[in-house]
Amino acid sequence: MAPNKNRQENYGHLPAAISPGIRLLPILQALENYKREDLSADFRAALNVALLAFPQGMAYALVAGIPIKYGIFGSAVAAIAGSLFAGSRFIALGPTNATAVLLFGTFAGLQLTNADGAASVEALALLPLFPLLAGIFLVVASWLRLATMVQYVSRTVITAYVSAAAVLIIANQCHHILGFRFKGGEAPSTFLEVTWATIQSINNASGPAIAMSALTAVLFLLLRGRFRKLPNVAITLVLASLASLGFKSYGLELQTLEAFSAGTGVFSLPDFAVMSISSLGTICWTAGALALLCALEGISIGKSLAARAGERLNANQETFAIGTSNLACAFFSGMPASGSLTRSTVNTQSGARSQVSMLFAGLIVLAAAFFIGQLVSYVPLPALATLVVFIGASLIRSKQIRAVARATRSDGIAFTVTLVFGLLLSLQIAIFAGVTTSILLFLRKVSEPELVEYGYNKEGHLAAISDGAKRQEPEVSIVHVEGELFFAAAELFYEQIRRVGEDRNLRVLVLKLRNAHHLDATSVLALEELLDYLKEKNCHVLLCEIRKDVLRIFRNSGLLPRLNRKNLFIDSPSNPTLSVAKAIRRAKELVKGEKAQVTIYAEQIKQPGRAKKEC
Repeated sequence: MAPNKNRQENYGHLPAAISPGIRLLPILQALENYKREDLSADFRAALNVALLAFPQGMAYALVAGIPIKYGIFGSAVAAIAGSLFAGSRFIALGPTNATAVLLFGTFAGLQLTNADGAASVEALALLPLFPLLAGIFLVVASWLRLATMVQYVSRTVITAYVSAAAVLIIANQCHHILGFRFKGGEAPSTFLEVTWATIQSINNASGPAIAMSALTAVLFLLLRGRFRKLPNVAITLVLASLASLGFKSYGLELQTLEAFSAGTGVFSLPDFAVMSISSLGTICWTAGALALLCALEGISIGKSLAARAGERLNANQETFAIGTSNLACAFFSGMPASGSLTRSTVNTQSGARSQVSMLFAGLIVLAAAFFIGQLVSYVPLPALATLVVFIGASLIRSKQIRAVARATRSDGIAFTVTLVFGLLLSLQIAIFAGVTTSILLFLRKVSEPELVEYGYNKEGHLAAISDGAKRQEPEVSIVHVEGELFFAAAELFYEQIRRVGEDRNLRVLVLKLRNAHHLDATSVLALEELLDYLKEKNCHVLLCEIRKDVLRIFRNSGLLPRLNRKNLFIDSPSNPTLSVAKAIRRAKELVKGEKAQVTIYAEQIKQPGRAKKEC
């Protein structure tokens, strides 16, 4: 079924919306006009995704320190449940590196891991609570139509978080690659702790493990270099497993994965009784971080792929799908699920026509779990750890890091804060610290207008003083008020204009308000205080380019009666300069001189090619 860019929201007999903008089982719409060629295309894409999802599920379970069945079941269940409620084919759901390392850090922080980083029995009992709570948060967010709020989270934060997670993943796999156990009873959780523990235990490295890791790296690099379109992760694991049999024949023992039976222990009920008072805060905090991370990952991936295909994404519908997939994982032994960039890209590039492809992919992974669950005991742990390192390294994208770290000072600060918190503390703290920092820096940015003084150049035209114009003592000052004049900027606006009013020669102050946005009560009160201050200095205030919304705010707030009607000039969209011209004429009348010198103060606009403003 070819993608339809103009799909209608009226689905007729299909299940009604459960919330504005959210459909129940939108996959039924995809099946209405489903054709044989659509089935063929979706199945081919599903097979490619499944061949990637199965070994990745194993890898992400290893990262989290939990049995691999949770990663495999998470890959299957999330894909199946997500496909039923997703509104598009662009997001492939399942475990990811970022969510896995967040889970590992939580267990380590709660001291529920052993020296190998493996989760304890208590940790496994807590595991279903994380996708359950995260799923509830995401479903509620989609119902309240809050998914679009993720656009206010900087990409800088996500880049820094993923980079920190990747570094921690690589560091935490070194002991598996080298074949030794950490000293002590508990696994380290932060990057510095993992690095120090690795250095302390490196003398216990195993030769066979190092040899297997090196062989796996060579095999993977050769396959990736010559056969990029093949499922190289799965092929490498099969070849490494065969090689481990040769190692065993020579008496070289390697640690292997633990076999599992897909027929037992699949269905599980989250048990809130295992949650203690001391762990309650950490669990809820982690679940919130998971929900935020899942929404950010999933929506950003989906929007990017949808844009390439010329389509749009319903963020609330996709958030609902991510939430329901996590709820399903909570009851079917799955890890927390999010949008996977690699699997999503493979799905779309393989020619998927609808969300049915992810349904097929989940069923294939689930079937594989039943048939080869016992065979994973032949997979050597050093080989899987080596592939995890390659997957983690692929998340560190130097081009993106350079872009976000150097673009602006604010981006650099947000990136550094998120990265440092992620490496030194925990990833759940890092994501919230990064988001908070980016929001605060944004508020600071929009609340700091800059004024550029205008004077007369040699030709007698108004120009910026920095461009060669001469500074003059103004009798009339014109101030371009540009930017956000909400509560955070009101005080700074007042102080800047007050400094202009300190000029002893100033008789008239003209405020241009066309580009002043989001006035509120605080800004109105600041303007009222400014009127009082300038009145004491015998300075008249003229307001020009007044938009209708600004005039309404003046009227509703009670400020309008305080303003002289002769000093108010409404903006004329058909003639943008008319309002300013009238204000300047009025200013000259007030100073009783037609030749009054006029100096303009304007907010600096740092946009290339933009013409300077003149009046």
